[in-house]
Amino acid sequence: MSNAVAPLKSLSDEGVSIWLDDLSRTRIESGNLAELIADQHVVGVTTNPSIFQAAIGKGEGYEEQLADLAVRKVTVDEAVRMMTTQDVRAAADILRPVYDATQGRDGRVSIEVDPRLAHNTEATIAEAKQLAWLVDRPNVMIKIPATLAGLPAITEVIGLGISVNVTLIFSLDRYQAVMDAYLAGLEKAHERGIDLAGIHSVASFFVSRVDAEIDKRLDKIGTDEAKDAKGKSALANARLAYEAFEQAFAVERATKLAAAGANKQRPLWASTGVKDPAYKDTLYVDELVAPGTVNTMPEGTLKATADHGEITGDTITGRYEQARAELGAVDALGISLDEVTQQLEDEAVAKFEIAWNDLLSTVSSRLTEAESK
Repeated sequence: MSNAVAPLKSLSDEGVSIWLDDLSRTRIESGNLAELIADQHVVGVTTNPSIFQAAIGKGEGYEEQLADLAVRKVTVDEAVRMMTTQDVRAAADILRPVYDATQGRDGRVSIEVDPRLAHNTEATIAEAKQLAWLVDRPNVMIKIPATLAGLPAITEVIGLGISVNVTLIFSLDRYQAVMDAYLAGLEKAHERGIDLAGIHSVASFFVSRVDAEIDKRLDKIGTDEAKDAKGKSALANARLAYEAFEQAFAVERATKLAAAGANKQRPLWASTGVKDPAYKDTLYVDELVAPGTVNTMPEGTLKATADHGEITGDTITGRYEQARAELGAVDALGISLDEVTQQLEDEAVAKFEIAWNDLLSTVSSRLTEAESK
């Protein structure tokens, strides 16, 4: 193994699953994804509307399918679904050996429900069922946002035996609600006679955006105390999420389900690319190491970690009191974490909806072009 990849191996050895936060047809067809799996310890893939908008917006590799879809005169929405699910299905096939080797723990590919449905429970459930059917691979995970409307959808979809990646989690309170929704879903699945061992879930807790927003507010305050508090909130928030995870899956409700074959819903660190160039580019990897977690990285962060990541063992457990103190310092300066995390959730939902609409617009134009040829 080359020294350049040593930090990724160390991360994997610490019990952190490395997933790539990106997908495109070019990445699939060039063999790049297979290379990352073989050489860079990548054991999963996550996607979102912004990723697909970037991939399909460039158009590389999609021309033939666009021509076929144009001939069939499908709607723009159907065309997007056909293109995105084809990519996810292909990636799932590439990752299938990892899925088999890890008994379904890894080897996963996530695809998100239409972000325009984020506040509609019934539509989210219907969309999740449709996506699982369209991809038709056991290693797909359906991404459902952790909005208030998303919580009952998570319960119902898990209750149907469909594996779920819960996304857009920013606050500890909402994370608790997500874990409750997962356990309730497992109870429904158990009642229906579904094998719990086949159901997997991750809870995507967003990291860097918390620092980006809180640091901006700290800069406005400008005191020495505010300067000292910068760059600490995101890690503190995530570390306390891991504490909540440990506690939630140690209670009797969870242990009874585990005895029936259920898997824990693993914390997944999302938004791990550093937003502030003043911070080390592997900050949200090096400082969020604990067993039973997932870190989904954009390719830039993956390469940076392979090159100069510093994996020094568990950097989460045992730091909970320090994390509470760091968030307490921010609160004492008049910054409400509850307000910040709600703002970030609202912005993230809106951002993905904009990306989805941009994707629809791009595909509409490409279908029109294809029809005219």
